[in-house]
Amino acid sequence: MRVATGLLVCLGLTAFSLFTLAQTSGGPTPAAPRAQKATAPTRAPAFEYLGTLHAETGTRTVVENGPQGTRTIVQVVGGRFEGPRVKASVQTPAGDWITNRADGSYRLDVRLTLKTDDGALILVTYNGIGQTTDAGASLRIAPLFETGDSRYVWLTRLQAVGVGQRISRSPENLRI
Repeated sequence: MRVATGLLVCLGLTAFSLFTLAQTSGGPTPAAPRAQKATAPTRAPAFEYLGTLHAETGTRTVVENGPQGTRTIVQVVGGRFEGPRVKASVQTPAGDWITNRADGSYRLDVRLTLKTDDGALILVTYNGIGQTTDAGASLRIAPLFETGDSRYVWLTRLQAVGVGQRISRSPENLRI
């Protein structure tokens, strides 16, 4: 049985802006008075759409009742990543090492390689949490990218976040 997974991946452009400002300000700043802190505007992170990953899964191997719970190793047999700046195919081998948790959710541990339409190789690794829903599964992930290709080195400086779903026997869509 093959199931496809999809993710919508957005990259956090300013998610850590306050931390970055603190790191580059030249040293610690004095604490602001409490009244000033209370009226300071809250800064929300800004996100930019990176693309959607459709991943097709293959065989599953289940290792039950191990010391950390039941593990499921899921083969990723193909797929596609489509976005404004990156268009690529999922290469094999690739897989997801899932840990079923006591609360009914599961931890994702995915490794896959993208081959861009212009020939670059990009390693994608992500951890996340999945939860079974009536329609399939809800997925939340945090991808990291690795490449030595100068055209895509900008990806290696990102912490992406993704939201996705698996609808039983339908493509899983992950937006990054």
